[in-house]
Amino acid sequence: MELLGLGNAIALIGAALAVFMAGAGSAVGIGVAGRSAAGVLADLPERYGLNFIMVVLPGTQGFYGFLGGFMVLQNMGIIGEAGPVQLSWQQGLMVLAACLPIAVTGLISAIHQGKVCSGGIMMAAKRPEMAFKAGVVYAVMVEVYAVLGLLITIFMLGKTNIDWDAVRVTVEAVAG
Repeated sequence: MELLGLGNAIALIGAALAVFMAGAGSAVGIGVAGRSAAGVLADLPERYGLNFIMVVLPGTQGFYGFLGGFMVLQNMGIIGEAGPVQLSWQQGLMVLAACLPIAVTGLISAIHQGKVCSGGIMMAAKRPEMAFKAGVVYAVMVEVYAVLGLLITIFMLGKTNIDWDAVRVTVEAVAG
């Protein structure tokens, strides 16, 4: 399948940003929380289960970015049974703009969630009964903003005024 046009390239940049930025934030956030967990587990290996959730929580933003990028690729016909599309540069910009909410909120919230989880891990080392009450609950409060970014991305992709089937038919007509 050949992807044609500037609009397609701009839309693919949006999908890539959603995946790369949210994924990078998750990698940093997991790294921050993981370092704290490793330090605690050196002295208290029985706390592995308590720490595991707080280490993996910052990874969810990477999945959200992947979902946003996947939706773009599916709409463009790169993934799935639908044929390729031909987007104008304006349509490509709309798709790029739709990908930015999860890209930016994913990057920033994953890093900060890693810091919150790190604090929760350190707190749970001294007071394990507070692990869920404070550690996880505070981390989930940061997660809310990543979820909001994902929702806005989904809403914007659904309302870009791009008739995906119409632009697909145009390409098929040209190719045929």
